[in-house]
Amino acid sequence: MFCNQCEQTAKGQGCTVKGVCGKTTEVSAIQDLLVQLLVELGTVATIARKEGVAVSNEVNRLTAEAVFSTLTNVNFDDERFVPVIKKVAAARDELAGKVSADCGEFTKVADSAAELSKQGEAFPVTSFDENEDLRSLKQILVYGLKGVAAYTDHAAILGQEDDDLYAQIHEALSVVPQQLGLEELVGWAMKCGEMNLKAMELLDAGNTGTYGHPVPTEVPLGARAGKAILVSGHDLKDLRQLLEQTEGTGINIYTHGEMLPCHGYPELKKFDHFYGHYGTAWQNQAKEFAEFPGAILMTTNCIQKPVESYKGNIFTTGLVGWPGVTHVANGDFSSVIEKAKELPGFAADTDNGSVLCGFARNTVLGVADKVIEGVKAGAIKHFFLVGGCDGAKPGRNYYTDFVEQAPEDTVILTLACGKFRFFDKKLGDIGGIPRLLDIGQCNDAYSAIQIAVALAGAFECGVNDLPLSLILSWYEQKAVSILLTLLHLGIKDIRLGPSLPAFVTPNVLNFLVENFNIMPISTPEEDLKAILG
Repeated sequence: MFCNQCEQTAKGQGCTVKGVCGKTTEVSAIQDLLVQLLVELGTVATIARKEGVAVSNEVNRLTAEAVFSTLTNVNFDDERFVPVIKKVAAARDELAGKVSADCGEFTKVADSAAELSKQGEAFPVTSFDENEDLRSLKQILVYGLKGVAAYTDHAAILGQEDDDLYAQIHEALSVVPQQLGLEELVGWAMKCGEMNLKAMELLDAGNTGTYGHPVPTEVPLGARAGKAILVSGHDLKDLRQLLEQTEGTGINIYTHGEMLPCHGYPELKKFDHFYGHYGTAWQNQAKEFAEFPGAILMTTNCIQKPVESYKGNIFTTGLVGWPGVTHVANGDFSSVIEKAKELPGFAADTDNGSVLCGFARNTVLGVADKVIEGVKAGAIKHFFLVGGCDGAKPGRNYYTDFVEQAPEDTVILTLACGKFRFFDKKLGDIGGIPRLLDIGQCNDAYSAIQIAVALAGAFECGVNDLPLSLILSWYEQKAVSILLTLLHLGIKDIRLGPSLPAFVTPNVLNFLVENFNIMPISTPEEDLKAILG
């Protein structure tokens, strides 16, 4: 086993015995095998399109789902991977039979999870390229594609698809075994960022077109007496279906982690039993889930190993899997609802304060004139985008300290689960504009980009000339894809932490520093002084 795709990888180098995330060596090898099969499928699909052979939507969707399933904290169940691998191999073989060109040698797949795991040992990420710098860039590309695939899948669930994007994903996968130079692979990394921008745009259209544009919403952090279900992950459609299926049952629905921004969507907040937010970020779920007195539904990614005290109360759906945890499919949440009825729920109302969410681009740009006036009048001196992934590794208190120490004439934009380090801080406002603006989930980096572009247009300058600094935290591969998007857009001077990726070699890091002035975080005091002078 060798896995270094997340920020918490062992010793900052790579997990070799067992994943820090909880991934076993068997699952790691199966995922490596699946990536290899997807590379082969991507190669065949790219050849097919060049020959004018149609690639079906089923193959496109399968590709996005399969790539996404290898992202950190999605699927830990080796048996769940068996049918996925067989489908990918079958799609590859069927498509290869329709083209005239030589598609190269194919990997034959075994029948059982144990056999597939054994096969996967031949395809570690270290085999991508003998040259460490070229291998580093190929890893950046593959890890970025995992984030792209996640957003592409989220968008497709809501009916937003783009065949060109699927074609680009296939072609990018086909790059892995090719003998390309540094410049070409850098180009593909930037292309991945461009692809991710399109994927996030599609997802934004799906979310806002289906559920409306988010509006500022006060979300209780306490509880309402009664039965309860907690929803974590990222998927709005799963939440909507659960809200519909629990209407009139007396069960209250709570969000956890990146589901907090769901409270701002008009078509979701209209449900009276959609009550509040419980807990913080994904890495705290072992403690928080153990204390939750109801059923728990994990959508998309971010699951951790469930502890025995709540293993019988947690359910997975979509691509999420953990051995021994009940998986529900096809949007039928009846088993989750029945479990919630069996459990005690909250005995009494509790008031733990509240937080504001719903400051996506429509809301912020709706008061753009006030923002611009505040900047020109000197009331707002600087904007900080402090966001990204949260995690358990020491050093992330930097982000809390940074926000607390930011001067009172600055505005904090935030998104993703990194905000849970400071989401409940009362920072006041500037001329009626809250100093802390929650833009949304990690994919709502699209909204942040649109806000920055609009402000740059209003001030007749480039985004890099705005009084805006990006202070980002990363954990998994969605963060990699978002970073590549920012680099694709030419955004510079990004501060990244709490540590730099283990898969970035010194030479590749030097390229990023020279071309984009990417830098590691230091201390809040030093970074604030460097930014503000």
